[in-house]
Amino acid sequence: MAHHFHATPNRREALFGLGAGLGSVALSSLLQASNTRTVHHPAKAKRCIFLMMEGGPSHIDTFDPKPELTKRHLQKFKRSGERQSAMSSGQRYFVKSPFNFEKAGQSGADISSEWVHLKQRVDDICFYRGAKVESVNHPTACYQLNTGNRFGGDPGIGAWVTYGLGSENQNLPGFVVLPRTSYPQGGAGNWSNGFLPADYQGTPLRPEGSPILDLNPPVGMNRQRQRQNLDLLAKLNQGHLSTRPDRSELSARMASYELAYRMQMEVPEILDLKGEKESTLEDYGIGQKDTDAFGRKCLLARRLVEKGVRFVQAYAGNWDSHDYIARAHGSLIRSVDKPIAALLKDLKQRGMLDDTLVIWCGEFGRTPDNGMRGGLSYGRDHNANAMAMWFAGGGTKAGHTIGATDDIGAEAVDCVHHIRDVHCTILHLLGLDDNKLTYYHAGRHKQLSQFGGEVIRELIG
Repeated sequence: MAHHFHATPNRREALFGLGAGLGSVALSSLLQASNTRTVHHPAKAKRCIFLMMEGGPSHIDTFDPKPELTKRHLQKFKRSGERQSAMSSGQRYFVKSPFNFEKAGQSGADISSEWVHLKQRVDDICFYRGAKVESVNHPTACYQLNTGNRFGGDPGIGAWVTYGLGSENQNLPGFVVLPRTSYPQGGAGNWSNGFLPADYQGTPLRPEGSPILDLNPPVGMNRQRQRQNLDLLAKLNQGHLSTRPDRSELSARMASYELAYRMQMEVPEILDLKGEKESTLEDYGIGQKDTDAFGRKCLLARRLVEKGVRFVQAYAGNWDSHDYIARAHGSLIRSVDKPIAALLKDLKQRGMLDDTLVIWCGEFGRTPDNGMRGGLSYGRDHNANAMAMWFAGGGTKAGHTIGATDDIGAEAVDCVHHIRDVHCTILHLLGLDDNKLTYYHAGRHKQLSQFGGEVIRELIG
């Protein structure tokens, strides 16, 4: 008869006093810390900060101006080919951008006038206008962008990166997520470990309350007493393990307790921004109404990668502007403009931008047309055939704009690549080969790109 062993909490474990929150985070980071791997080829980037603009920012109103839309504004529009979504029904009209555009920097990059601060950093940025995805539905598009699979269940890109590279800091997770209070469509599946071992899942830091549950010891438990309890627990567990060498889960739990203790020592220091200069907080917009929330995420992202975290993903949104795009996108741009510009400036001043890859994008772009819902409240619908995306640092081609969309911004027409090629390019910059970074699951070797792709060489400096 088969025997099933179930690990149940006992009095000795209660001595540690952690609980599910930090304990599970620690357990999910064990192999990352001890399994640093050799890259497949020389890497241009050591780490990545992924700025995820959930909801689908409009390329036409951010970094891809379309003068033709000004000429055609409010003319009737008829979509050719297969209708992409239910929102495309009814009479459609061309919609011009409510924003002015200008040429910024020595590179002459196109940028909306709403980007007051980022326009000062465009010479550090590689704008890419050739990406395409497959879905115009938020959950499936988010899954595809983050995991390569429209239907979820696969590892997030940060999970793949930490699986390939491991962690540079044994006291911290290799993959950290900074979500909004409301999770993105598709939820935590966007940063899941999928079929990879659980130690590669993203660790979300909550935007409100304690970032990680059980981050601080229980009331009445000081660090010295906690250390003594851990040492006693380790001694008892080691004796138990010596008579049961096949119980690998016990040794894993012992290691997770130690990692959780180390995280309790290091994480609070990283989260505490009091040591930052006032000028730095001002640069990131911290303490200012419009920019405080995302400013904290950007500064925390810098602090995390500085401490050895491999992959940080920070969420901002919601960019789903079907109506009132001037008001909606204008407000969203203001909320992220100053923090992102400060992040790029900060990384560069610290000598970190060269080997830190920064990515900005949403799950898809938006259409050049819209219906007339709500009178003259112009907006845009979802568009999988063209999207806004840019890269900075990490070996990308700074001060360049790569690819193009057609004259109305409906479709990418130059240097066109599926999102799987973007994934291959990100891995390549980090020293990883998508065709070699595989995991055997369900009868075949699986990879981020799903079934292979190519590196977009035009993006690499």
